[in-house]
Amino acid sequence: MTTPPALLIAGQGTRDDTGSEAFCEFVRKLGARRPELPVAGGFVELSRPPLGDAVTELVERGVRHFTAVPLMLVPAGHTKGGIRAALAREKERHPGISYTYGPSLGPHPALLDVLERRLDEALGGTAGRRPGDRADVTVLLVGPGSTDPDANAEVHRAARLLWEGRGYAGVETAFASLAAPDVPNGLDRCVRLGARRIVVLPYFLFTGVQPDRVRQQTEGWAEAHPEVEVRSAGVIGPEPELLDLVWERYEEAVRGHHAPGHFHQGADSHAH
Repeated sequence: MTTPPALLIAGQGTRDDTGSEAFCEFVRKLGARRPELPVAGGFVELSRPPLGDAVTELVERGVRHFTAVPLMLVPAGHTKGGIRAALAREKERHPGISYTYGPSLGPHPALLDVLERRLDEALGGTAGRRPGDRADVTVLLVGPGSTDPDANAEVHRAARLLWEGRGYAGVETAFASLAAPDVPNGLDRCVRLGARRIVVLPYFLFTGVQPDRVRQQTEGWAEAHPEVEVRSAGVIGPEPELLDLVWERYEEAVRGHHAPGHFHQGADSHAH
């Protein structure tokens, strides 16, 4: 019987120690789900451990074939290129290894359910019980922001999918950096559209510099506009749905693989 490939988790990187610790803890939880498979994780930039160290860890454990899954909601073009370049370098450093490349996480229905839960929590709901009427609640979904317009468009796609059938007055978008509108301008737009109750929802997996900035900007805007009710929701976090989704992306990449060292482009294109 063919041995299934190991799992390599590729993170984008953060300057925030709390965020990098959350990533490493999440990788450990993934490994605990399937202890028979080697699992390692590293970052493309900014943080330790680097992706190359994670590949070396797998190789030292006897791994010759692995599947890389990007732990990113909306990977920008430079990030996807960075993962590809890093893996190509590792293939040169470790002759004989091969890999598949899984699709990114994207606005998967399970993640949209977690986002909805974060909104309910921000509005005062409890486990298994929604808060009151959502019809007067406008959501401002805040993505990381990128110079890659495709990545920014994926945040708009997530906003539309979150709005469908959930009863909110509307779901608008903003960005933490590099793209417009920023959080204050996004909140201004919500008010111009008639919003009086707004929940700012960070579209991030874990805590870090950018989610902290989103919260600070939200609080600053709210202080200047006391006539508007504004609440901040939490990040997605290491929820069971996220663990399930990573393993789902792993299985998709394994099933879709055709040649050693091949990036499975088809999977990448349908699931940002």
